[in-house]
Amino acid sequence: MKNSSNIMQKSITLGGVVGAIAGAVIGIATGALTMAPNGILVGLITGTLVGILTGALTGALTARTAGTTGGVSIGAYTGMLFGAVLGAVLGAFIPDSVRMGINTTHTPLMDTLTAGRFETGVLVCFLVSNIGTAVGAWVAGKNLIPRK
Repeated sequence: MKNSSNIMQKSITLGGVVGAIAGAVIGIATGALTMAPNGILVGLITGTLVGILTGALTGALTARTAGTTGGVSIGAYTGMLFGAVLGAVLGAFIPDSVRMGINTTHTPLMDTLTAGRFETGVLVCFLVSNIGTAVGAWVAGKNLIPRK
């Protein structure tokens, strides 16, 4: 029982760190689409915060589903599914004022990706799913104890 708790704690910590890094990279890349320094900064901050949340929760879920025998694939699929669900929830709660502010940057790509609530929700769902996939694969790979 103690070993299971130890794996869970390590998975949550590792997931938070990997999620923060992956979220920061994805946030900067998404913010760069706005072609504005403020967009990059907001992307970095938002990506890091969402990455920490996604990473910690995905780490816990991956430790539960993959354990020490599940392997990288189980972790990746767990993270992908959980990231998509969490992204859909987060995307549904983006205020219209934020979405419309992004939509007025006059960059064709961001105008298209944030044209409506659905498009914005799908974008967030996709990006958070990417973070969850990376975290799930990493955590499950770290927890894997190969069979002899």
